[in-house]
Amino acid sequence: MPGSRTAKSAQAGSAIALVLGAGGARGLSHIAVLEAFDELGVRPTHISGCSIGAIIGAAYAAGLSGRELREHVLSVFRDRARVIARLLDCRVGKLADLVRGLGNPVLIDGERLLDLFWPEAVPDRFEELAIPFTAVAADYHRHTAVALHDGPLTPAVAASLAIPGLVRPVALGGRVLIDGGAIDPLPYRDWLAPGRVVLAADVSAPMTEPGEARIPGAMEALVGASQILTRTLVQRLIEQEPPDILIRAGADGIGGLDFFKAKAILTAAEPIKDEVKRALEQALEPRG
Repeated sequence: MPGSRTAKSAQAGSAIALVLGAGGARGLSHIAVLEAFDELGVRPTHISGCSIGAIIGAAYAAGLSGRELREHVLSVFRDRARVIARLLDCRVGKLADLVRGLGNPVLIDGERLLDLFWPEAVPDRFEELAIPFTAVAADYHRHTAVALHDGPLTPAVAASLAIPGLVRPVALGGRVLIDGGAIDPLPYRDWLAPGRVVLAADVSAPMTEPGEARIPGAMEALVGASQILTRTLVQRLIEQEPPDILIRAGADGIGGLDFFKAKAILTAAEPIKDEVKRALEQALEPRG
């Protein structure tokens, strides 16, 4: 049965599918996974990503190293005022629209967001990437997962990260697409196959025990609900058929929008590198 083998059974020379899951700011931990690949000298043959995993996965597929992505992220989120100014530039509506009943004044245009925050080295089309890459979104009307792997890159990744209420849905290929985390937040199942090692990095937020019965604000509740859905779906996927290698990443106590805690997130993710290296070395060890 595809995917039922353990990582130990993979042979040297096997194809490696790297899958980066959804999880908001916790997804910055994916960078540690990429650094482990780089330090081990192992190159994935395909990358698949959802939401934050699509953002980081596409940049890595473009040829940027994990170290370069770390430096880029730390540089971007070091300047809070500049980030906020950029986010304001990405808004679809204005505050006055709320009063007039014309729409959501905080809704973000995902394509503009990527243009402002992605490294310049990320190309415009899938076909220009150094490693084959798939972004996973959800079809709003048909309630199905949509794998995007050719054509314009920016709208595809913008669709994958289009969290309802925060990022505007994307019309692409005759579909209206939203955040892939609504259906498949860790899209590894289609890659399970004999002769292939599938490493899936899960950054969904686990349940926490609240110190007090604090009621979250509107934005926090919206993102928190998305995090709960993501974790629930990932748990069910893993129970049904786990990937060959499962890496649990993401620092405790990090919310979905805590991107200004980038340094703390990356520091907390350091131990993941050794876990990834051990798992890959074991999976790719030649067997006599």
